[in-house]
Amino acid sequence: MSEKILPDLQACILCEEVRQEINGNFMLIGVLGNIAVPALPITAHKLCLFTRWCCGAGKFHLRHRIVLPDNTSVIARSEGEFQLASEEQHVTQVTIFGNVQFQQAGTHWVEVFLDEELELRFPLAVQIVSPPK
Repeated sequence: MSEKILPDLQACILCEEVRQEINGNFMLIGVLGNIAVPALPITAHKLCLFTRWCCGAGKFHLRHRIVLPDNTSVIARSEGEFQLASEEQHVTQVTIFGNVQFQQAGTHWVEVFLDEELELRFPLAVQIVSPPK
């Protein structure tokens, strides 16, 4: 591998669980668009960030974070590396955040960095909702 080619982020989904079938396919369970709870604080015992990279070549450093509404405080983080031998390959990463404590309502942010550059940032609303009567 002589030339490093930055890959494309094909997919990035926050969910409650990721399982892999015997044939290699992935199942995402509990895809999250927001977190609605009757009271705070609350602990999410397991959050999974499913990412898939393609069309690149080389060795890459990944960093994932969940950031508070203040845009500076990080409540969960993970770092790792992956490698693509050629542009025809893809790699799937599942990052597990354990025991993430949400102390406040508001828009939290999920961030994905590749080689220290922000690739994707998306909102995760944490809301207090009244239980049904």
